[in-house]
Amino acid sequence: MNARLDSAAPAGGSRLDRLIDAVDQYVPRLPAWAFATRIWLAMMLALGVAFWLQLESASSAATCVAILAQPKRGQALSKAVYRLVGTLIGAAVSIVFIALFGQDRVLLLTSVAVWLGLCVLVAQYLQDTRAYGAMLSGYTVGIVALAQIDTPQDTFDAATARVAAIVIGIVAITFINDALASPSTWRSLLPTLTSAWDATRAYATETLEKGALGVVRTAALIRQIAPMRADASAIAGELDDGPFRASGARSCIAALYAMAAAIRTVAAAAAHLREPSPAVEEALAICRRIAAGPDPARLDAEDERLRELVDEAIRDADRPIDEIVVLQRALDFACAATFALDGLKALADGHEPLRDARLPTHRDFPVAARGAMRVVIGFAVTAASFVALGLPQASFALVQVAATSSLSSVTPDPKKFANGVMIGMTLAATFAGIARFTLLNGVQGFPMLALVMAPVIYLGCFLSLNQKTFGIGFILIVFFPVLLSPSNPQDYDALTFLLNAFLVLVAAVILGVVVRLVLPVNNVQQRVFALDSAKRSLADALLGEGGDATTRTSLNADRLFQFAGYSSGNSAVRKANLSHAFTLARLEAAAARAHAELRALWQIEPLRAVIPGTRNALARGDDRALELSAQALLGSARGEDRGVRLLTARAVSDLVSAARTIAHHRRFLQRLDIAPF
Repeated sequence: MNARLDSAAPAGGSRLDRLIDAVDQYVPRLPAWAFATRIWLAMMLALGVAFWLQLESASSAATCVAILAQPKRGQALSKAVYRLVGTLIGAAVSIVFIALFGQDRVLLLTSVAVWLGLCVLVAQYLQDTRAYGAMLSGYTVGIVALAQIDTPQDTFDAATARVAAIVIGIVAITFINDALASPSTWRSLLPTLTSAWDATRAYATETLEKGALGVVRTAALIRQIAPMRADASAIAGELDDGPFRASGARSCIAALYAMAAAIRTVAAAAAHLREPSPAVEEALAICRRIAAGPDPARLDAEDERLRELVDEAIRDADRPIDEIVVLQRALDFACAATFALDGLKALADGHEPLRDARLPTHRDFPVAARGAMRVVIGFAVTAASFVALGLPQASFALVQVAATSSLSSVTPDPKKFANGVMIGMTLAATFAGIARFTLLNGVQGFPMLALVMAPVIYLGCFLSLNQKTFGIGFILIVFFPVLLSPSNPQDYDALTFLLNAFLVLVAAVILGVVVRLVLPVNNVQQRVFALDSAKRSLADALLGEGGDATTRTSLNADRLFQFAGYSSGNSAVRKANLSHAFTLARLEAAAARAHAELRALWQIEPLRAVIPGTRNALARGDDRALELSAQALLGSARGEDRGVRLLTARAVSDLVSAARTIAHHRRFLQRLDIAPF
């Protein structure tokens, strides 16, 4: 019997452990509780100040806090700045529209729809919180102008009250975040960026050992690096040295892209050498040491040694051109590692980094235009329907349609966001009704209001911290105070509440229909648009209009990051799609860099005779002519000074990279019809 009891005990314990583990998955961690507490306190502070100032719509201050709810201080500050800017622009435009079209509802609604579309289109081409600010300036016009459509003379007062509520919300959340030591963005980014630095070095080590790792492995590395751009741009306002930390983070991210690209070329060029020379072996050994863990004290010496190896190879006419490519790309790898390590340290200690790199965002115009048109069409059709039906409080519903459709346009998956809006609106309406007519039920005291709002705010914050339920949580904490509409004294008009709740649900349904039926964009279309954009960029690069090389590298990385998310289907199809995208990015980057280097070399008289033919070879996509031009450049540069020789080596390595890419992917490139190839 004792034996049976002993054997049963582990089983019971195991079930208990599984139960505890299951419950533990749904119990928020301490940081989540701290975040929710900060947001609740900030919302109550904003509400209290708005009541004290007797603002017409005190709930707007609490809603502002909800919209700015971010777990990290830098994210909240950055969003707050652009929220204020967007609100000021939207308020000013509202006054102009009412002044021009206040007596003509059709023209007013048309102007609001066009403004919404323009703001959404601009937002598509901006990054992170700047995109939010542009989009906000659009639906702020709806909030201010449409609410005063029957009383245009009150527009200025409404705009002033709106701005005041936004300022109160910004001050409240900033004060609470500072008082309760909200986590700093740079502190959370540092370990993430360090992990990406380690992953890039591991990628380099593996590439040197095994050769090219393939597009799927490279895309996985880019997916690890690219999402950090948003946090990097949010650091600047956190501390006095925040701009330096932000610059360091951006420099490191750009350098990680460059390291991955350089080491791939090193491995590819080394594979073309039958017997690596001692110089190549030494360069590969330096790359391995850097990949294993660079010694900051030795990096400058390693860099200088690689420069000597490159210079010696150029001066020796018997060296094969692939050797020069290996040596030059090894030097590029070492330079990028220097920038990456310096940027990582700048993020950690706040010193001024060696450079500040731009990290542009790739956008496809057809996708941006469709998003803008979707908002315009959805708003216009809804407005026409509400006017025709003569629904009461139609302006309130139009504001919700304008806000939710604008928000959906800047999300990665509008359909998923629309689903979140539907669920979040339903929860917000349900909880607001329970709070208003059951828990409060005639109570006018502020402490009771704060306690009643707390559970819903906490729930919304917890949901917003989970990527899968972010949309639901965000809509819940934003629209719960809108529907609860706290005021002093509190209003308990059930009919008005039910109508507002019905209208926000109608707005959610309209959004769901619009994102699915009005100019939807699926993954196949996204891939087509992205490849078309890459094709146009490649055409420009081949003609010498590729722009700054470092910027293009980062832009291509962002395009590849997005493209990897669009790829679907079986692994073979996905791999083929990624291979095509990487081919275009690699050729574009090589062509853009080569043209930039040729422009610099044009100042050297002995090299001028070779450069026009080289440019023509790039424009034609002639791989044989490119290799011959590279050889001619080397021959012309041997008698020049060291600086010219090193610049020539960079140009040669890019010309050879372009030539090899064209030769290897000729059939695919010929189908693009942008050069003979």
